[in-house]
Amino acid sequence: MIECSVCHSKIASPTSKTISRAYDRHRSHLSSKTRFLNVLLVGGDCVLVGFQPILVYMSKVDGGFKFSPISVNFLTEVAKVIFAITMLLFQARHKKVCEKSLLSISSLVQAARNNVLLAVPALLYAINNYLKFIMQLYFNPATVKMLSNLKVLVIAILLKMIMKRRFSIIQWEALALLLIGISINQLRSLPEGTTSFGLPVATGAYLYTLIFVTVPSLASVFNEYALKSQFETSIYHQNLFLYGYGAIFNFLAILGTAIFKGPNSLDILQGHSKATVLLICNNAAQGILSSFFFKYADTILKKYSSTIATIFTGIASAVLFGHTLTINFVLGLSVVIISMHQFFSALSEVKDEKQSGSLEMMDSQDSKRSKDRSILNMTTGANEDASHRVHEDEKRLLPV
Repeated sequence: MIECSVCHSKIASPTSKTISRAYDRHRSHLSSKTRFLNVLLVGGDCVLVGFQPILVYMSKVDGGFKFSPISVNFLTEVAKVIFAITMLLFQARHKKVCEKSLLSISSLVQAARNNVLLAVPALLYAINNYLKFIMQLYFNPATVKMLSNLKVLVIAILLKMIMKRRFSIIQWEALALLLIGISINQLRSLPEGTTSFGLPVATGAYLYTLIFVTVPSLASVFNEYALKSQFETSIYHQNLFLYGYGAIFNFLAILGTAIFKGPNSLDILQGHSKATVLLICNNAAQGILSSFFFKYADTILKKYSSTIATIFTGIASAVLFGHTLTINFVLGLSVVIISMHQFFSALSEVKDEKQSGSLEMMDSQDSKRSKDRSILNMTTGANEDASHRVHEDEKRLLPV
């Protein structure tokens, strides 16, 4: 049960099935304004996600990082918290006369209670953001971007299990094509014989790849569930708590690193350059944009938009760093683009529309049953009242 922020009445908290139904109805009634918003989200995400591995690669010195990746993640979360607070202050200045302030203590406490689940994706994102740097030590930016596309298939499975999402057979085939397209691209690791944490490079690289795929997939699904299950909460309230949790987790990681490496590691600005400053700004903007994807759009759309960014990442890494775009990369990317077109084509939406219509029919049948039950209760109540009056009349007619 959750409490309404307006009338303070108790209402049932949404389940994964109700969120899935709401998504199906929303998807079958997309307006032109919503489609335009999706295009803007995809366009912005392509640029930001495409630049991300390029900036990470530019931050490397002699094949490694002179700065602590955790410090970059911590500063990124702090930047996002500042953005959320700024937007809350802006909304507080432009609120209506009888509208409750988003910065009031009661609003913040209630929003914090209703969005505790955001701590789960915040922790998973903290782990994933560190893995992004580790993956750059094994693969070039284009390959890292291709590997990240494996998350789409994992996310689809998690969405079906956790949020009861529905996918047509054509869409599952499109996801299978996506997996095939990514597999075509050859993985290029470090020279043979190099080890990491005592493991051979091949073993370490594939272990990181497995974690790199599963952890952010779980984070994305839990994030979408947490944001949409509390849809009445302001997106900036939710961002404040999500990024606040992320900053706390990264700060704890910095303290843990200081215990093992000494107090010098507490200098979070050590080893930073212009490239890392750009990386922090890019990551912050990407995280903010992702929250709008998860609340107002769709996780699958978010990951497919990241797939489009592979084109930009591959071309930019070839131009800036001389990385060769192999025929395998071109063929694999072509299959990925075909997969994306097939997933979002009108043909794949036929089954979803039928399901949406059946959902509406089920809802109408449920409302009809509730009306019938109310009419039956009214009739039963009327009959009971009539029999009670007859019984009273009979009592009065009896001799004393």
